[in-house]
Amino acid sequence: MRTIKAQHKAVYEPIGDLVTYRAMPTHAAPMNIIDPFIFLNHHGWQEYPPHNAGLPFGPHPHRGFETVTFILEGDLTHKDTTGIVSVIKEGGVQWMTAGRGLIHAEVSSPEFKALGGPLEILQLWVNLPAKHKMTEPKYVGLQKNDIPVAAFDNGKVAAHIVSGKWNDISGPFEPLTDIHLSFMYFKEGGKYTIQVPKEQNVFLYIVKGELKINGDFARIHHLVEFNRDGQMIEMKATADAIILFGYATPFNEPFFAYGPFVMNTREEIMQAYEDMKNGKFGDETALMD
Repeated sequence: MRTIKAQHKAVYEPIGDLVTYRAMPTHAAPMNIIDPFIFLNHHGWQEYPPHNAGLPFGPHPHRGFETVTFILEGDLTHKDTTGIVSVIKEGGVQWMTAGRGLIHAEVSSPEFKALGGPLEILQLWVNLPAKHKMTEPKYVGLQKNDIPVAAFDNGKVAAHIVSGKWNDISGPFEPLTDIHLSFMYFKEGGKYTIQVPKEQNVFLYIVKGELKINGDFARIHHLVEFNRDGQMIEMKATADAIILFGYATPFNEPFFAYGPFVMNTREEIMQAYEDMKNGKFGDETALMD
């Protein structure tokens, strides 16, 4: 079995009235700890009242990585300077390749702001290798029904397959690198076992509940860091649980992150700010409400 190196508790850092737990980076879990997975924010769970202001993520730029956003409850409107507008609802996923750069906004739909309701959203940042840092920006948003579900342990485990191949089921998103991602629902007592090649890094975050993972208990709001000393990962839910689970081959490249940009050098970060200042990311005024 692959042994657990550490468990890192997410830090509670609300953004205005938005409940937010940052799983990485933290003091104990820096951005390079699970290459190429570099950032995870867990927003919610919370209940929004009617006539709310919605999510606070107005226009902002990105370059050099990808965002993968899981809408567990509520909805998310994506708008960017390539002209895309997309509203993804509960159970859906948005995958944005920032590449050479764009400006986007992530806000709540007019319907959600008017009516309110429960909200829980995860946003994961996946790094891009140097050869893909300046690729053309791309966005794909898929609703719940577009994402295949694989059942295990007589239906006690449901894996929503986002990318990569899982038991002959391929995820609908096609990353530039070998990113395997799923979000998994466990009923109490549900078991799931997977073998991940030693050379690949495993990303596992507990969204809800608790599980026993290779003999160790892991609970809500914890990021599990594994050694690369085995292949088998065995999970058993000791209560109803939801996890974000993935694995990928590390790039083993130095990278430099500052604000909304993730590049390989400080000089490339400075160039990103210069390019944004000169309008190369597009006109953000078109994204204003």
